[in-house]
Amino acid sequence: MQSLGCDVAALNTVQFSNHTGYGQWTGTRVSAQEITDLYRGLKQSYLDDFDMMLSGYVPGAEALEAVGRIAEELQAKAKNSPGGFFWVLDPVMGDNGNLYVAQDVVPVYRSLVPHADLILPNQFEAELLSETKIVDMASLHQAIQTMHIRYGVPHIVITSVSLFHPDHPTSSLSVVGSTMASDRKARAFKIVFPAIDCYFSGTGDMFAALTVVRMREAVWNTPGLAGRASWRSDDDVDALDLPLAKAVERVLASMHEVLTRTCEAMQGKLKSDGVNGVTGSDEEEKKKARLIKSKAAELKLVRHLDSLRSPKVGFRAVKM
Repeated sequence: MQSLGCDVAALNTVQFSNHTGYGQWTGTRVSAQEITDLYRGLKQSYLDDFDMMLSGYVPGAEALEAVGRIAEELQAKAKNSPGGFFWVLDPVMGDNGNLYVAQDVVPVYRSLVPHADLILPNQFEAELLSETKIVDMASLHQAIQTMHIRYGVPHIVITSVSLFHPDHPTSSLSVVGSTMASDRKARAFKIVFPAIDCYFSGTGDMFAALTVVRMREAVWNTPGLAGRASWRSDDDVDALDLPLAKAVERVLASMHEVLTRTCEAMQGKLKSDGVNGVTGSDEEEKKKARLIKSKAAELKLVRHLDSLRSPKVGFRAVKM
């Protein structure tokens, strides 16, 4: 976000030695009181003049409620300035059918989604929020429509959708988004892109951060839209012309370039270190090989700022 021109104040919700993709780490989770105190510190120094907020992984229900109170306070400050504050909520709860937060976090997210302007659930999280089992594109569209109606959330992007569809190439994923109309009817689009045969950690965070920047950019490129509540386009704007669709196209362009280059660098690193194909029985050697692979898979963001700033858009939105 900073490399794309944003002034960012980061409130960490965990203090870990490394991300959890390594399978081992040290550190602590931040409490609700600590989150509240950090924000109070920003306020007392008049550093709370934010026009956007991105919230991601929060380790517990109380801490999540504290994050929600911050968002609601910032919304209240901007109540006389439509479009003056925009909350992007990534409801991090789990993936592939498994929760990796406590069960009591789920209802808190459900209570916060109505206050968000844009949510970024993955397929599993969209099922939790909509209470709809997603098995095909029809049920996916139903889940989006349900979230628009139930929560009134203006913008939705469901990330990393893995569903068979005859129009999709093999080994592909899709991102599906929608900006609701005034009657809360979904205006849905999808972007299909090739899956990369590598394991990465942090892609959800990267997607969310880029979405913040690209959504703001797309809105500012649309005359008059920045002064509207939740940056919601007129009803006559086609799904493919939505700022959200344009934003996600650019996000995926950057993602694909960075992930492709990360995978290439990772394969070269593992080959040079002789890690690929470690099959010995020594558990310590297997563990070391796994940790080396985790390090090699770290997203190569700083090395490829050009891909963040000026990606070549190759994956276009189509209607659902």
